[in-house]
This record gives sequence, structure tokens and C-alpha cells, in this order.
Amino acid sequence: MSNIPQIGQPAPDFSTPDQNNHLTNLADFNQWLVLYFYPKDNTPGCTTEAQDFTKLSSEFTTAGAKIIGVSPDSATSHCKFIDKHNLSITLLTDPEHQLIEAYGAWRLKKFMGKEYMGVARSTFLISPDKIIAYVWPNVKTKGHAEAVLKKIRELAAN
Repeated sequence: MSNIPQIGQPAPDFSTPDQNNHLTNLADFNQWLVLYFYPKDNTPGCTTEAQDFTKLSSEFTTAGAKIIGVSPDSATSHCKFIDKHNLSITLLTDPEHQLIEAYGAWRLKKFMGKEYMGVARSTFLISPDKIIAYVWPNVKTKGHAEAVLKKIRELAAN
């Protein structure tokens, strides 16, 4: 298990393809960035989380933030997920787990008595100067998008 970046540390750099196979780099963003990691497209919790971020996307934009989801799913899977649920967020594909591991989201999980490695639902708020501003290491989907938006507004006001 890799270490989770902490508040005040530089955000780990990345260059990862999005759902349209366009390379997305940390350096592309000169604004607040919500980088959230989730296990799998079209599963109940992941769908809820993506829909909640989409519902609030205009408010995130107003607050000066961009939302990006990351999972090991393929670009094709991401496109289907976006189309099926009318999502307005960017999704990065990370089948080799390089970005997921860089942010410490590839962790030992337990389900029905079995242990396995997988994506731990987690969110990182990255400031415009590429510093980790806040970390949610173990996300519960209910109310999460609202909590992230509230934190951005709080930090941006300072």
C-alpha cells in the first residue's frame, strides 16, 4: 500500500488519458481540482457519487473548481457510464493503477470475509498551486459532493 498524500504536500503529478483518450496532466489546471478515486463504473455507490458531483458541477465551476474522477475502467467503459447517466465530469482511465497508487487509493479491502487489493473511494482537493489542500481518505458517497463543495468555498475564501 502506498502512502496517502497529506495536506500541505505537493500533489503527485500525473499524465493520464481521459474518457476520450486525451492525456490529462496536473499542469493543465490553474484552478482548484477535485480528484476523486472510485472502484468501478456503473456500480451503485460510484454512480451516486458521479451523479452528485454532476448535479453540483455548476456550483463547483462557480467556486473555481474542476471535478475529475479516476478508476481502473477503460475509456470505452467511461464513455458508456457518462452517456448512461448524463454525467458532466471528466473521468480518467487508470488500468495500471499508476495514478491510483500515487495517491494511495490502491489499498487492501475486505468484502464478505475476503481480502483483496482494490480502489479505496477517496477524494483529494488540490489547490491552484498544486498543493494537497484537503483529503477524504475513506469516502461514504451520501453527502460527499456537498462536503467537498463546502470545503472548497471555505478554503477559497481565505
